[in-house]
Amino acid sequence: MSDRPIILGIVGDSAAGKTTLTKGIAQFLGPENVTVICTDDYHRYDRTQRAELGITALHPDCNYLDIMQQHLSQLRTGQPILKPIYNHTTGNFDPPEYIKPSKFVIVEGLLGYSTRGARNAYDVKVYLAPPEELRTQWKIKRDTQKRGYTEEQVRAEMVKREPDSDAYIRPQRQWADLVVSFYPEPDNGGSNGGHLNVRLVLRPNIPHPDLTQVVTTNASNPDSAIRLGLDRDMGKPVDVLEVDGHATSGQVTRLEQFICNDIPNLLEACNHISNLELGSVIGTTGETLKSYPLAITQLLIAYHMLKATQVH
Repeated sequence: MSDRPIILGIVGDSAAGKTTLTKGIAQFLGPENVTVICTDDYHRYDRTQRAELGITALHPDCNYLDIMQQHLSQLRTGQPILKPIYNHTTGNFDPPEYIKPSKFVIVEGLLGYSTRGARNAYDVKVYLAPPEELRTQWKIKRDTQKRGYTEEQVRAEMVKREPDSDAYIRPQRQWADLVVSFYPEPDNGGSNGGHLNVRLVLRPNIPHPDLTQVVTTNASNPDSAIRLGLDRDMGKPVDVLEVDGHATSGQVTRLEQFICNDIPNLLEACNHISNLELGSVIGTTGETLKSYPLAITQLLIAYHMLKATQVH
């Protein structure tokens, strides 16, 4: 067992679902055990300066990646940092914050895997890759409701950012241990977040639980709501776990119990913390919904974080 913090990276484009994923994992592991860091705080310019310079927040030159990398290295050894804070509501910088790392550190943001030094700081690396149509829906909803933009402004900004998304954000997928893609059921157009499916690419960079013991393979039952198969991602062979939004409570509970039983400290967390915290999403009318695909995703990531405490 190691005394140093276990660091999880969650990288994805703007409004890809990073915060929602992080929230459930942090609640499951216990808020007192988790420090959450956002790498967007390392922006070099505020919103007004970016507009004047004609640069987007996604461009490496718009971020202090060297300081971000330095801070990640310090956190990995248990040292505190003085972290900058970018205020997404005002578009300005707030006073920096003194951060002491907890047992677990979750680092989410746009450019978390953009340097080798930063990548070396993580124990587990996740990349979020929803379909662009779904991400557009999420970004419009968030930025109009929480950040004061009109839908036209959000769409225009996404068009402006697309070259940098393509050049700097999406290539980071190659460094991930897990690639998470939520996508809508064909019959509902993704209007209800509780009915999204998920496709999890499980790369062999880290040891995943042997799900063949509890999950059907694509070949044996392609209609099953929870499926395990083989595929290629970015040219390399991978396992793929798919969970449909209409999976039953019984199917999901069986998979959750299998994952929980794999390591003692995860079983303890599963027994003492209500799984209601896993998979919680806000519906279109503000109600809290339970998403089984999200719950399985959060649990599997928490599994890897707890597994890492045994490895190091």
